[in-house]
Amino acid sequence: MANIDDKTRTELEAAAFRTLVSHLRERTDVQNIDLMNLSGFCRNCLSKWYVAAAEDKGLEIGYEDAREIVYGMPYSEWKDKHQTEATPEQLAKMKESNPH
Repeated sequence: MANIDDKTRTELEAAAFRTLVSHLRERTDVQNIDLMNLSGFCRNCLSKWYVAAAEDKGLEIGYEDAREIVYGMPYSEWKDKHQTEATPEQLAKMKESNPH
């Protein structure tokens, strides 16, 4: 891999994050429980990581504000529009893959 300076690396990482968030906003058919079951993270995790990154920089960004950044709208609105009831199979897989 080519030597990349820190500023460029940060810009590339930020662009990749924005692309991921955009992709997840478009894929409203993919439920958070499915993301958790397959990858161990979901949109809410991204929101928590955003809050943590802000705290590392001495900034205070609330969890709900971070969720709005990730979801592209208030979480309650996204939930009403796109979240479906978890199936027994999804819940069983979640319990199996995340026992804590």
